[in-house]
Formats: sequence, structure tokens, C-alpha cells
Amino acid sequence: MAINKVAVIGAGVMGAGIAAQVANAGVPVVLLDIVPAGAENRNAVAEGAVAKMLKTEPAPFMSKAAAKLVTTGNIEDHLELLRDCDWIVEVVVEKLDVKQALYKKIDAHRKPEAIVSSNTSTIPLEKLVEGMPQNFAEKFVITHFFNPPRYMRLLELVTSANNSADTIKSITDFCDYKLGKGVVVCKDRPGFIANRLGVYWLQSAVVLAFEHKLDVEEADALIGKPLGIPKTGVFGLLDLIGLDLMPHINASMASALPSLDAFHGMNKPLPLVERMIKDGYTGRKGKGGFYRLNRDKGKLKETIDLATGDFRAQRKAKVEAIDEAGKDLKKLLTHDSAHGRYAWDVVRKTLTYAAALVGDAADDIFSIDEAMRLGYAWKWGPFELLDKIGPDWFVARLAEEGGLVPPILQAAKGKTFYRIDDGKRQALTLSGDYVTLERPEGVLLLADIKLTQKPVLKNASASVWDIGDGVLCFEFTSMMNSLDADIVMLLNQTVQLVQKSYKALVVYNEGANFTVGANLGLALFAANVAAWGEIEQLVGLGQFAYKGLKYAPFPVVSAPSGMALGGGCEILLHSDAIQAHAESYIGLVEVGVGLIPGWGGCKELLARWQANPKMPKGPMPAVAQVFEYISTARVAKSAAEARDMLILREGDGITMNRNRLLFDAKAKALKLVANYQPPQSPVYRLPGPSGKLALKMAVDGFAKIGKATRHDIVVSDALANILTGGDTEYFNELSEDKILELERQNFMKLVRNPDSLARIEHMLETGKPLRN
Repeated sequence: MAINKVAVIGAGVMGAGIAAQVANAGVPVVLLDIVPAGAENRNAVAEGAVAKMLKTEPAPFMSKAAAKLVTTGNIEDHLELLRDCDWIVEVVVEKLDVKQALYKKIDAHRKPEAIVSSNTSTIPLEKLVEGMPQNFAEKFVITHFFNPPRYMRLLELVTSANNSADTIKSITDFCDYKLGKGVVVCKDRPGFIANRLGVYWLQSAVVLAFEHKLDVEEADALIGKPLGIPKTGVFGLLDLIGLDLMPHINASMASALPSLDAFHGMNKPLPLVERMIKDGYTGRKGKGGFYRLNRDKGKLKETIDLATGDFRAQRKAKVEAIDEAGKDLKKLLTHDSAHGRYAWDVVRKTLTYAAALVGDAADDIFSIDEAMRLGYAWKWGPFELLDKIGPDWFVARLAEEGGLVPPILQAAKGKTFYRIDDGKRQALTLSGDYVTLERPEGVLLLADIKLTQKPVLKNASASVWDIGDGVLCFEFTSMMNSLDADIVMLLNQTVQLVQKSYKALVVYNEGANFTVGANLGLALFAANVAAWGEIEQLVGLGQFAYKGLKYAPFPVVSAPSGMALGGGCEILLHSDAIQAHAESYIGLVEVGVGLIPGWGGCKELLARWQANPKMPKGPMPAVAQVFEYISTARVAKSAAEARDMLILREGDGITMNRNRLLFDAKAKALKLVANYQPPQSPVYRLPGPSGKLALKMAVDGFAKIGKATRHDIVVSDALANILTGGDTEYFNELSEDKILELERQNFMKLVRNPDSLARIEHMLETGKPLRN
């Protein structure tokens, strides 16, 4: 059954966020909530939720247009709106009687084939449908989203024997393809997978930090990067979640879990945490948490002392165990220090508990690993961590200390949890056998391709892979995928190779970001030794390579995800088509370091806006629009926003599920192969000096009110010089090569400016733009 319209009942933070993500997928959604007592506006709760989301950062909506797909109402007056909804999501208070009373109302208004789900993570599915008609139970599942629904990729799905295969497929496909979720099937157990393990991990790490007498910074350093856990660590994550939520979550877990569950042993009272909550130190949403910003002392960063309960200046953790262990996890866990003993204690408890969940919360180890990667942003799931540590060593140390060894750990004796067999990844089962991990249809990953082949081309910063059907994939592999001379030169080689032996090219990688732009460190080094010729040569090489992509006799499709900034955005602008992950953050941001785009970004964005039929006539409107975007370093905060900025054009695609991006990009490239012709070189109509003067007057106005600095004026002048056609009088036609030359000249002028170099240095040191 196709899902073409959705209803969400409950307009709290989670319910409203789920509705927003449905709208982000381009699907109409009804959002209902209660009628507030004595309210003149009976729809105030739902309407207020949408209004709040439009102002929230990070934004729940991918574009303001998505909000128009949300119809608001209330559950007293508007339940008839459910009649044409294919999926109804309940997101109300975690009370069984409230939910069941609502289900009776839903059942009276829904169409028979409509799927109904609850977002609960604490009430068993069998309890939720108790007393409901069989037809309702057959269409009822649990869909547990993680907050915020737009950004967290995990969706835990709990089904029952009542559900048909069609019901399960319909909801799974919609959440996968449309909402972009990694759907993990869980058993109907308290907390399912991610929160069951995640809450135990957090509670254990906090309790043990008190017992081992560690500082907050030390604990977060240990239970962070070395284990592939986000840099927030444990205490930073609790500040983000909200300390006041943890007692409620712990109480819920304690009441639901069996008496022999290991969670009960770590669910201990923490007087300091109780006092913090009472005093309003509930985390980032309160006065602070384990970390706070003391505004009375000039925004001094402070951390609470776990021993005294007093705040002190935050300090960088000095942990010899981490320094000495490097990337050797076993060395960290065996380090003879309080830090090593704490790390082992947390890891021992967490991984043993994860092992005990196999056969209980989930049938397989991959589901547990996937849930922790997608739900808690762990780089490695618990069983991948066990493989890194060594299963035999881990089990031997457990046995040596008298700990229980769960069945899956016993099955791993002499084995690893994952292995590669005949180029396919396999996972260990409770029986001690291996099963092959099959990707869903429509998923193509470089990680899998790398198991069976070597790159076609490769250097220190990039690799090229054969992804089948005559298509090559160009992958950045440098630090943060930053762009350098090696990447530019390999791009030129790749264009020649595809022209000779292949059909099409896809530019894509599986890093956190497509690319953060040019390698500023190399640029600063070259500038500091006055290697201006090297910089100018790189600008020329980049222009040549990008122009080569644009006019290659085969289609080029770029597939960004994460950040695609500066030179990365310029690659997209020179591609025949873009297939972007929905969570792509794209922009020409060079002015943030006192520079302007130098590899053709100015001319390409200008060509898009000049070709836009909605622009007013004349050369100036498009120039002014592009000047605004580049001079303010405007970044599209989603692929939908990038479409509004014309970085994405008609025919470009957006993929909601990150794992489907390469497959979709390859399909788009192959579709373009038939009768492919390179694009025609555009003709630019530019306003000349009069246009430049108009832009200068606008910048001067911003300077007068303190919104533009002295160097901003210098940079803006260089940008205006390019976009208006230089100092030559108005031309009806200006060539692409002429604008490229203007980009090169003005880029080199700025890169020699000491203020630009100061901005580059500041960015490298702090990660933030310098305003001087």
C-alpha cells in the first residue's frame, strides 16, 4: 500500500518534528493536538508548534515551503481529517489509558487499510492493542523515532504476528525511502535496542566516574574519541539530552526490565545530580549542566567538580592512557592507571550488556550495531568494537574477573563477530555460524565495492572506483576531504580515462562531508613563503579541471552529503547534474577567509541566475542576487534550500536516505548517457562599472552601520569586479574565459593581502571566521 498522506497526533517536540520530516519528504501531513482549556484558538497547540519550528535552529523543516504541507487542527474537531490518511502516528503522553482512549477515536475515523503506529519506547505493543479490534491490531506497529526526527537517522520498528507482510513493507519502505531512516527491526522489549543499551551505557559511565574519582573532562575524553563516540562524550551528551529527563527514563526502564537485568545494578542514586536538577542545572536547556558558561565571569567555561559539587574553570583533560595507547584500544583498556581502569570498567559493562541483548532485544548483532551507530552516532557498534579489541581477549578477561559470559560471546571463541568471505560481509550468529549481510535493493556503497576490488586510479588525496555498468566514481580521501593539487590532477586523469574507456562519472564519497573546500593550511604555507607562483598554478589547474568536467564528452553527476563548501560547491556547479543527499550544506563561503571563489564558482552561479526565467530583465538583478549569496557566504542548510539558491537545477535529484545516494547518482548518470551532448558555453550580459558602483554603494551602507568591516569592503570590491565584468564598459556578450581570468586575477590579489592571510590563519586555529 502506498503512503501518500500522513497524520501525526501529538504536537509536542517529537510529534511536531515527525510531522516536519514527513513534510520534508514532500508528503502532506495533518498535525493534531488537544484543545487548550479556555483557548480562543482551538488549534493553538498544533499551530504554535509549526510556528515555533519555523524559528528553531537547527531547523526541523528543510525549507519554509515544507511547512505549507502541514495542516493543523485538534482532536476534538478534526478527526475526520484522518479519513484520507494512509499512516497515523500517535505521539502523546506515555500513559497506556490515554493512548488506548485515543486509539478508539482513531479507529472510528480511519480508513480500514490505514496503518497506525505509536512512537512509544516504554509500553509493549501487546499492551497498546489490548482490547482493540482485530483489524486495528493487524495495522498497528511501533515506529520509534529519535529526536530530533530530521537529523537522527535511526527508526526502530516493532511489529507483531498480526501484521501482514504488506503492512510491514509499506511502513518500512516509506520510512526508508521517504523519511531517510535506517529502519532497524526490534523485538517488543523495554527500550528496544538503542535506548536499552544507550541508557545503561550512560548510567554506567556516570556512576563509575564518581566511583573512580575522575573529572568530568577526563571521563568524556576516555569515553569519547578513542571509542568512536562523539566528542560530547558522556557528560556532554547528558547536558544535551537534559539531566532532568534521566530520572524519568531510568525509572521507566527500572519498572519495565526483568529483576535480574544488569541495568538495576547501575541504577544508583546520585545525590549531586539530584541537587543539580533541583537547582535548575538541567543541561543546555537550563542554567547549564555538568558544563556551563558563566556569564558573570565573561563567559567563562566551567565544569562541575564531581567530588565537591562546585563549579571550576574548565580544563583540558590530560590523560596519559590515551596518549600512550594511540589507536590501540586494548592498550587503553589495560593501562595501569585510574583512567585505564575506568575505561575498562565502562567498556566491560557496556559490551557485555550489548552481548546479552542478542536474542532478547534483537535476533542479530548487526541490528544492535546499526542502532547504536544511527541512534547514538557511535562510529562503531558494540560488536565492531569487540572485533577491534579482540573477542578472545575480552572473554578471557571477563572470565578471569568472574564475570558472566553471554552466549554470543561464547559463540565467538576463536572467531570474530564480522568477517569477509568471498567479498561479502558476514556476521556471527548465536549458533556460531555466519550469515551474509545483504544490502536492501537500491543500496550501493563504496565500502562494499572496496571489499572486492582495487581503485582504478589513486593518489594520496583521492581514489577512483569502478562501480559497474561503465560508470566510475571519484572519491576524495584527504583529511576532511579538503581539496588540493593531488585531487585536481587526478580529476584531469579521470576525465581522460572515462573519455577513453567508460560511459559516465560520479563524484561521491562516504565521509562525514563531501568536502570542506580547499586545503587552507597548504594555501597559508605557500603564502607565508611567498610561493605565489604555486598558488597561481593551483588556481589555473583547478579552473582547467573543473572546466574539463563541465565540457567532458560524457555526463558527470556529483552526489554531495554533509558539507560541500567552497571548491566543493564549485564542483557541483560544474557538473551536468546533482543528486544530493537531503542533508547537504552547500555554499560558496570563501569570503569567510577573505577570498573569493577562484575555480569558476562565480561564473557558474551567475549563469544559473541569468538563465532563471523568473528574474527581472536586464543584467543587474542576477548579478545582485549572486553578489548577495557569495558576499555573505550564504550556505544552503539543506538540499531543498540549495534548490532555492539554484545550486540545484530542474532535473537534479534529492535522496532522503544517505545509503541510497550512490545508487541514485549512478542511475542518474546512466540516464544521461543516451544521446549525451556537452552543455553550450553561456553568454554573459554584465552591467560593467555602473553595476559595480551600485554594489559598492550597498556595501558602504552596511559598513556605516557596522555590518561590514574594512576588509569586507576589499573582498566585496574584488567580487563585484568579477560579477560586473571588470573595468570595461558594458558588454552584450562576455565570454566564460574572460570571467575565469577575472576570478584568477582577483583571487591572487586577495591571497596576497595580509588581512586575508590573517583570516585564513584564524580559521585554521579556531574554526571560525575572523571579523577584522
